[in-house]
Amino acid sequence: MKPKVIVYKKVDQKVLDYIQETCDVVYFEGLHSQNYPEFLQELKNAQGILGSGLKVDKTLLDQAPQLKIVCNSSVGYDNLDVTELSNRGIMATNTPEVLNETVADTIMGLILSTARRMPELDQMVKSGQWTSNIGEKSFGLDVHHKVLGIIGMGGIGSAVSKRARFGFDMNILYHNRSRNEDAEQKYGATYCSLEDLLKQSDFVCLMTPLTPQTEKMMGEKEFKLMKESAIFINCSRGKTVDEEALIDALKTGEIHAAGLDVFVQEPVQEDNPLLSMKNVVTLPHIGSATYETRLKMAMLAATNLVAGLQGETPPTLIKAGVKVK
Repeated sequence: MKPKVIVYKKVDQKVLDYIQETCDVVYFEGLHSQNYPEFLQELKNAQGILGSGLKVDKTLLDQAPQLKIVCNSSVGYDNLDVTELSNRGIMATNTPEVLNETVADTIMGLILSTARRMPELDQMVKSGQWTSNIGEKSFGLDVHHKVLGIIGMGGIGSAVSKRARFGFDMNILYHNRSRNEDAEQKYGATYCSLEDLLKQSDFVCLMTPLTPQTEKMMGEKEFKLMKESAIFINCSRGKTVDEEALIDALKTGEIHAAGLDVFVQEPVQEDNPLLSMKNVVTLPHIGSATYETRLKMAMLAATNLVAGLQGETPPTLIKAGVKVK
C-alpha cells in the first residue's frame, strides 16, 4: 500500500505526478477556513505533508499520529516546531539553495528601485504629472560604489554580494553568526560588528532567518545608528523588524528610505502607514516568486518527501539528528 501524503499548496502537475508514483496524494491548492476541517480529517492517517506556512506544532501533531515527515517548500521554517518534531521522530525538511539567485535578484531590484525611486516616478509619469524636465526634488541616490551592509551572510547574502561587488562595484560589509571566508575571498566582504555595519553602510540588507534571537533585531536603537541617507532593505521575515520603530525612523528622517518584501502581518493591512510613504517600496513577499524557481522548490520538497517515506535520508533534512524510519 502506498503511503498517504497531503499536499496543501498549489504545485505544478509535474510535482504531483512525481509524488503520485509512490504515494497516495490528497491535494489542497491552499488551506482556508472552509477546507481546514477536511484537512484535519485527512491528517489523521497521513504519513507526510508538503506545503509552506502551516503552523506545525504540538497541537497539530497531536492530530497526526502516523506522520513521518513534514516538508516545507521554502527556505524558512519558522512555522515548524523542530524540537517537537524531533522529539516525535518526525523528519523536517526545507528547500534551501535553489532559490538563492532568484531572491538575490529581488533584493537588488529593491535596492535599485528604492534608491532611484522608480515606483514613485513611474506613477508620476502614468498619472500625467510629468510635464517638464524633472528637478532635484525627483532625484534619487547612486547605488554604484556605495557601501552595502549585509546582515546574514548565507547563500542568499553571498549571491547578493556577487551582484553588488561585480555589478555595481559596491564595498561589502557583513555581520553573521560566524565568519564567511568564502564571501571574504570572492567578494572582498569585510566582517564587522552589527553596530559598525549600521553606522557605515549606505544600504542595510537584512537576510537572517526568524528565530527567537533575531525577532525584532532591527529596532529603534539600530535605526538610530544608521546614516540619515541610508536605505533599509528587508527580504528575510517581517518579524525580524520592529515595524513601529521602522515607521518612526522613516517619518522622522532617521533613515532615507526602505524597500520591503516582508511585513509583520501578511497580507499587509490596508491602514499600515508604510503603504502611504513615498520613500518606501513595498512588494507582496515575492522573493522567490518566479515560475522556474517555485517549480524547483516544490520538486525539491517532493524529493525530500519521497526519500523520507522510502527510508532514505531526504536531501535537505533540517534536523540531521532525526533518524529516518
